[in-house]
Amino acid sequence: MSAKYRSIIPLTAILLLMHSTASYAGKVTLDIFCSQLAGEWQGNAANPNTVAKKVSTSVMCSADQRNLYISVSRGSRFSNSETWWFRQQEDHILLLYANGVTDDISQQLTLYEQAGSYSFLGKGEINQRPALVQLQFDPVIGDAEPTIKGWQWQQNAHYLDDDSDQYQVIRAISLLKSSAEVAPPTD
Repeated sequence: MSAKYRSIIPLTAILLLMHSTASYAGKVTLDIFCSQLAGEWQGNAANPNTVAKKVSTSVMCSADQRNLYISVSRGSRFSNSETWWFRQQEDHILLLYANGVTDDISQQLTLYEQAGSYSFLGKGEINQRPALVQLQFDPVIGDAEPTIKGWQWQQNAHYLDDDSDQYQVIRAISLLKSSAEVAPPTD
């Protein structure tokens, strides 16, 4: 083996180690995340290639923090509101999704945390296609002080009948604390 290739092998090993350490996400339970998301939020919701719409989002936790209930106001995707009910069950989380237009969806997910971001991951079906589903919540940090002023909620899918190795954005919703600059949703 030439000297050129011998120097590449240790470099490759170091890069792989750095990448795997940086990408490590730990499995967590719903109670770790629930209280951080609870509250009333304002923001925009949009599917790819559509105009963003103003929405309000209410998030509630049960007293034991094993249930997380998210209600997104009407106007985000359909003319009525949609609900997301996450329930901790043993080592997984059950999601019940309803919007009053399409059939309700039930899905098992696992919750992971990495560097303050949270991802619900599971296998399901989106648009009648089998998919790996990711509901990603990334904190929005304030400019003046390092506190969380909201969350960016991205709903992603990796279609299993597609050769791509990337997740596709299905919809994104911003959850920001109410302020004078954020108007309430309109019809």
